[in-house]
Amino acid sequence: MKFTRHALAAAALAAAACAPSTASAQQLKAEVIHWWTSGGESAAVKTLAEAYRAQGGVWVDTAVALGEQARSVAINRIAGGNPPTAAQFNTTQQFRDIVDQGLLNNVDEVAKRDGWDKFLPETVLQAIRVNGHYYAAPVNIHNMSWFWFSKAAFKKAGIAEEPKTFDELFAALDKLKAAGLVPLAHGGQPWQDGIVFTATLAHYGGRELYLKVFRDRDPKAIQGEEFKKVLLAFKKLQSYTDKGSPGRNWNDATAMLISGRAGVQIMGDWAKGEFAQARQEPGKDYGCTPGFGAKAPYIIQGDVMVFPKTSKPDQVKAQQLLASVITQPATQVAFSIKKGSIPIRTDVDVSKMDLCAQMGVAAMKDKSRHLANGEIYITPDQNGALQDVLTSYWNRNIPVEKVQKDIVSALRN
Repeated sequence: MKFTRHALAAAALAAAACAPSTASAQQLKAEVIHWWTSGGESAAVKTLAEAYRAQGGVWVDTAVALGEQARSVAINRIAGGNPPTAAQFNTTQQFRDIVDQGLLNNVDEVAKRDGWDKFLPETVLQAIRVNGHYYAAPVNIHNMSWFWFSKAAFKKAGIAEEPKTFDELFAALDKLKAAGLVPLAHGGQPWQDGIVFTATLAHYGGRELYLKVFRDRDPKAIQGEEFKKVLLAFKKLQSYTDKGSPGRNWNDATAMLISGRAGVQIMGDWAKGEFAQARQEPGKDYGCTPGFGAKAPYIIQGDVMVFPKTSKPDQVKAQQLLASVITQPATQVAFSIKKGSIPIRTDVDVSKMDLCAQMGVAAMKDKSRHLANGEIYITPDQNGALQDVLTSYWNRNIPVEKVQKDIVSALRN
């Protein structure tokens, strides 16, 4: 959601004018807007609230379903002079506009005191640090493009081994379809279509092409034969979805794997929280892989908390306490176990985390596998335009050459 510079500045001035001059050190109350509303997500956010309360804070939970809606609510409140203490965004350029408008407090004091530069991956630092200031506290590291497999569905379809290449994935999907199961559980929403595209680009097209498309926005590469093959593979995946796919929530798609009704889902590692809620275990009830091959790209995404501008001393202190609490080792591990993510820190004990998380931790130790989420490289407007093109292509019969040209236009500077 876009606002004019003058409107945002006026709202910020109005909010600052209302700030009291005294602070109550006893009431570090933090209202937090977030979109963690599924079963696994709700269990995870409770760990943050509990950690904050344990260190003297008062957590006020404002959950808003769907990321776009939650961010819209947060931005509207910031612009209207009634900001929350903190708001969830992704580890992307999503909050860059409100940084540029001067509508966020930085948490430099916490970042420097706690040594964030020592344990945060460079891709995360690039997102949260703007002009030398830290405007967001990272909550976790997600990989948005895991492949999930239902053991029960695979057994019914006679699939002995989980796929190790994209060609093997298509072969498995064919067997699932022949067995009368839903091959690919998918929620037909633009952001979910985007995840499937990103996974296809990274793991079918490869790292170099991925960077040419997202980072370089290279028209020649986008209109080339290799990218055409990626788009055709992306479209082929759509043929394995069911008629109930359009509009389905991601966690409902995960539930299809949990029940054994569907065989495969391409979704971020937050899906693991749903398996955990259903008391299913990786390796026993479901399979997981962040990509195909020992050197498969690991696409780094995640969530952050941003801190709307305020001069109220108690709110500033509440923001700083929250930034510190959510990045502490114990909080990181507790949250990631419930959420399905992995910790932002490299100095924590992850031995009690499950085998999927261990795969993620191992990947993070190999910097050659790190690949930033595409939204790090493109603006929210460019990302929205790209999603429109991809969703149209996913749902309609559009010549692939036209899609290539439309993507060039969508990503044009």
